[in-house]
Amino acid sequence: MGRAGRFIINFWYWKNGNSMRHLNLFLYEWKHFIRSPFKIVAILIFTVAGVYGLNKGSELYSTQTSEIDKIEEVVAADRGKIIEEHYKKGILSNEERPWIDYSVPYWALRSASIYHFKAPSASMVYSIGQSEQFGFYKQINFWASPYDADLAEEIANPERLQTGTLDFSFTLLFLMPLVLLILLYNIKSAESEQGILPLIEVQYPSKYRWLLSRMSFYVLLLFLIVLALLVYGVFLTGVLEENAYVIGQMLFYATINLLFWSVLFFLVLSKSDSVLGTTLRMSAIYLVFAFIIPASVHQVLSIRYPVNMMTDLIDVREQRDALYNEADTTIQAKLDVLYPGLVDTKVYVEGTDVDYARGRSTLALVNGLRKSSIEKVEQENRAKNQFIKATFWFNPVSFFQNKFNSIAQTHYDDYQLYRDEIQLKVDGHLKMMVMDTWNAVKVDEGRFTEYTQL
Repeated sequence: MGRAGRFIINFWYWKNGNSMRHLNLFLYEWKHFIRSPFKIVAILIFTVAGVYGLNKGSELYSTQTSEIDKIEEVVAADRGKIIEEHYKKGILSNEERPWIDYSVPYWALRSASIYHFKAPSASMVYSIGQSEQFGFYKQINFWASPYDADLAEEIANPERLQTGTLDFSFTLLFLMPLVLLILLYNIKSAESEQGILPLIEVQYPSKYRWLLSRMSFYVLLLFLIVLALLVYGVFLTGVLEENAYVIGQMLFYATINLLFWSVLFFLVLSKSDSVLGTTLRMSAIYLVFAFIIPASVHQVLSIRYPVNMMTDLIDVREQRDALYNEADTTIQAKLDVLYPGLVDTKVYVEGTDVDYARGRSTLALVNGLRKSSIEKVEQENRAKNQFIKATFWFNPVSFFQNKFNSIAQTHYDDYQLYRDEIQLKVDGHLKMMVMDTWNAVKVDEGRFTEYTQL
């Protein structure tokens, strides 16, 4: 037999010998696992917590979807009643409130019941994120603002646990590394204490490969459980119909998170020779990354950016009162700048009912004051978010939490986009009222229907 033939045979034995060793280690670890009630209970608790979190997300998704459907049903009924009782019959006043005239743009728009919704994403099943803290529907009117009291402020996920809410992302972020700790804490250290580690080193030339092989069993076990939970979530909300890639995205970041903790624990196991020492070191690492670092970042953030009490928004009241006391010519000049098209409107050209039109239009100027104060608040929020993002390189829990929320469309940025949409709706609402008022438009059924489609 030639040298090439011997090389092939030796390579085959080496390759298959390694495969058999890995297989034997997996079988050994399986037997060790099923004989350890503590580890089995840990896996069961993790799985149950994951299922519970997924169901909480699904429940919230169903609740918000049902609420939106209910509001749309009530709004449609109210609009239909106005059309039937007033526009179709030509009775454009209200007997109970005679000052209301449905042919006037101001009153027609106030009666149109215009809402803007943030439709919940089916991906919410995987991460509730900010969806419990921010409102998901908003009635659009002349006084509406993205920072009204019905749109609550942000609360972090760990704080939300105190109110009884545990979602699937919390399971991945805080329970999965804890379960991994329980599964790995006595690998190698137990053999070292029993004095059989030298024998293992004789059979396995590289103790690091031996350790890595044993760890791989539990890492693979957790990976398969997470995958099964993600698939289970699909059946709760039909998430794949909305986003076919969401499982892949969630699984990718969940796997990176799992590998991050696995590498940290591998380093501890490779250097520790006692069960107690290993447990203490792994527990310390878990506490540092899962609680101490996020809490420290939050504390620094609180000191650097104190809680905004929205005093800028309250100050708008004083600015509004000052605006109402300004001369008509000053108010008109501001309206001309805000809506250049006013100079071509019927009321402006003919000079009739100018005082009435100007009085109604002042609401748009108040909206401008409110937008200016909101911009200050949002600048501070952007600074806070940039500060948090700058800590991601040493704050992995916050990094993965933000990734999960972003995939589930429950991230702070998703609700910021929703607030921006609300403001655009309010701006459009006011512009239509102002222009129709200055054009002396008499609202009929057709125009009222156009209002409802804003």
